[in-house]
Amino acid sequence: MQGTDHIDLTGKVAIVTGGTRGLGRQIADALLRAGAAVTVCGRTEPADLPEGLVFRAADIRDPEQAQGLVEAVAGRHGRLDILVNNAGGSPQAPATASPRFFDAIVKLNLHSAMYMSQYAYAHMQEAGGGSIINIASVSGIRPSPGTAAYGAAKAGLLSLTQSLAQEWGPDGVRVNAIIVGLMQTETAEETYGDTAAQNAVAKSLPLQRMGTGQDIAGAVLWLSSSLAAWVSGARINVDGGGERPYFLDLVKGS
Repeated sequence: MQGTDHIDLTGKVAIVTGGTRGLGRQIADALLRAGAAVTVCGRTEPADLPEGLVFRAADIRDPEQAQGLVEAVAGRHGRLDILVNNAGGSPQAPATASPRFFDAIVKLNLHSAMYMSQYAYAHMQEAGGGSIINIASVSGIRPSPGTAAYGAAKAGLLSLTQSLAQEWGPDGVRVNAIIVGLMQTETAEETYGDTAAQNAVAKSLPLQRMGTGQDIAGAVLWLSSSLAAWVSGARINVDGGGERPYFLDLVKGS
C-alpha cells in the first residue's frame, strides 16, 4: 500500500470486527500485509479469505460472544495488541424508525464496540498497552435526513473513544477514532445514485473524489504503529477535506 510500506506490525495480534468484506476486509488485509496476525469476525465465513487471515464466527452485539472472540484470539496468541471496531451499518433509518430497528442500529454501531473494547482492554492492560481504533462516520458530526439512529450511534462512538482514552491511557492503551467520509463502495449507486450523481458528490469534496478502503486502511496502519505512540483520544477525519461550504460555489459563479 502506497505510503505505508514502512510500517511493520510483525508480532502484533489484531482483531477486525466486520472484517469479512468491504471496508473491514480491506483494513484486515492491510494489517496482514504489515505483518500482524489478524482475526476477522462475522456470522458467516467468506469463501475468499487469503492465507493467514483467520475467521471466527461471532455476533458481537451479544456481550458473551464478544468476550468469547477476544478470549479465543488472546488465548491462541498469548496477547492482543490491536482492535479495530469496524462493525456497523444500516445508516438509512428515519427518525420515525421503530424502537426495535433503532435499538438494533445502536447495538451494532455502538454497543458492540463497547463490549469488544472492554474485553480487549483487560489483555492490553496486562501487556502494558495496545491500540483500539473505532471506525466512526461523518454522520456522527454532520447528521443528514434519514440517519437519526446511525448518526446518534456514531456520535456516541466518538464520545466513547475519548472517554476510554482518558480512562485507559495510564495503562498504555490508546483509543482513537477515524471519522470516515463519503466512500466509493460496491453499493455507491444505491447510496449516491448513478455515475453523474456520484461525480457530483465527489466534486462536493475539496479533494474532488470519494474515499476508498485504502484511504481508511492507511490511517488504521498508522494508528496501530509506534508512529502514533503519543496519539490517543483523537478523532481523525479521513473525509477528503469535508464537504465544501456552499458559498464557495457562489463565489466561483460570481
